Amino acid sequence: MLAALSIRDIVLIRALDVDFGAGLAVLSGETGAGKSILLDSLSLALGARGDGDLVRVGATQGQVSAVFDVPADHGIFDTLEEHDLVGDSRSEGVILRRTQNADGRTRAWINDRPVSVTQLRAIGRHLVEIHGQHEERAMVDPAAHRDLVDAFGGLEGQVTEVRAAHVDWRDKLRELNVLKARVEKAARDADYLRASVEELNELSPKEGEEEELAGRRQTMMSAEKIATDINEAYEVLAGQASPMPTLVNAMRKLERKADAAPGLLDTAIEAFGVAIDGLSAAEDSLQHALRLSEFDPRELESAEERLFALRAASRKYNVPVEGLASHSAQLSQDLADLDAGEGRLTELEAAATGAHNTVKTLALDLSAARQAAGERLSGRVMEELPALKLDQARFFVAQTVDAYEITADGCDTIEFHVQTNPGTRPGAMMKVASGGELSRFLLALKVALADRGSAPTLVFDEIDTGVGGAVADAIGGRLAQLAEHVQVLSVTHAPQVAARAVAHLLISKAKSEGSGDAVETKVEPIDGDARLEEIARMLSGAEVTDEARAAAARLLAS
Repeated sequence: MLAALSIRDIVLIRALDVDFGAGLAVLSGETGAGKSILLDSLSLALGARGDGDLVRVGATQGQVSAVFDVPADHGIFDTLEEHDLVGDSRSEGVILRRTQNADGRTRAWINDRPVSVTQLRAIGRHLVEIHGQHEERAMVDPAAHRDLVDAFGGLEGQVTEVRAAHVDWRDKLRELNVLKARVEKAARDADYLRASVEELNELSPKEGEEEELAGRRQTMMSAEKIATDINEAYEVLAGQASPMPTLVNAMRKLERKADAAPGLLDTAIEAFGVAIDGLSAAEDSLQHALRLSEFDPRELESAEERLFALRAASRKYNVPVEGLASHSAQLSQDLADLDAGEGRLTELEAAATGAHNTVKTLALDLSAARQAAGERLSGRVMEELPALKLDQARFFVAQTVDAYEITADGCDTIEFHVQTNPGTRPGAMMKVASGGELSRFLLALKVALADRGSAPTLVFDEIDTGVGGAVADAIGGRLAQLAEHVQVLSVTHAPQVAARAVAHLLISKAKSEGSGDAVETKVEPIDGDARLEEIARMLSGAEVTDEARAAAARLLAS
């Protein structure tokens, strides 16, 4: 339910904080006191269209925050979690906030996380419904009527089955259409397809082959360039002109003379050893390099031919060399589809037909259930009409069934129709009923639905306009009955409605402190004598008489 509403700098409201409770709460006050401002502010927090003119004169920005106390298991939290909009815990409820700049720009938040106005509106629609003589938004769209009938009849499970079957049918139909298109295309290009598959199968491209061939080709070309230098260096160390035998002989001679002159030749002999070891190591390294650089010239030629063949195929089929393998597989699959397409198409057509028959059966079962629920709903609404002085009127659920046009919601178009007087032409409720009649039809419908198909908070804006006496009392009784299931806020001029409220909020205008002649809207809860005086004013007008006070007391007592 709506727990609190905080408004700053909106039209005539400078700063206003209003707390709400469960049950029926009424808002009353003289004409022009600011009741519409309060509803406009709430609508702004729920995602209604913004307007720079809403900002109070002298301020640059207005702000409205609506705090909702929502049970932790309410479905709204699943939607919020999908978009990471839940607060620290579900127990903290939901907070909608909107700022309105004087230049027309607005910003929106849900649980202090910035959101688009579209997101704010979508969430707000699940929390509050605002209804008045010209604001029956939930009653305009026939899709909403269908949802209300489903909620009244408890048909959500059947609706879910139809939607799942519809998805399955559409998936199978999509798969069938894709295969049909592929088979038809393959049939048109059959000769080209077979030649291409044969060519690519013969080429047999592999993933990563281009990079491997290019690398190997570069290595062989580089080795060819340096092989001569390696051979020359190796010839110096290991060929006929190698200095190694001379160095070894010289070192051996010095070693034989070393004993004759102790210590004199040790350093020289050691240096000779180091030199000989180094030259031997260099010889081994060059020999290893020669082995690595050795390749068959035919291998280089083969690698180049293979690389050029792959790149030629890449240009021909307009795919990267890396994609040739997958392209070959795709062409092979297309050819297989062509060769075995008829059998597969027959299978998919049978599957799609079976899925269509399933969704059609479920949709028709749902349609029959909707018809029964619509009849029960019509009867329930009709029970409420006499007390609302609509005893000559009829309400019925108009249902059109088209088994050839099945959507995810079934095969029904449902719209609420009324006949206001015998002999008149029945039609859509929004078109046939007058403003006052429309409000009463709406109230009867809401009472019939009770806690089904409604947001947790319902706001009724002067739906008792133009009625009085027994009709106003009947409206008050139905609002109180409705408030046993959901929170109800009613802006009213009818004392019979105000007397039934659990809470009464008085809206008035007063001069702003320190602002000269400027006025601002105030809202205060009233009880006891103050409430009796307000209901007496609603009964008698500007001058409150003792008779009006006595009548107000009787209303409150009853």
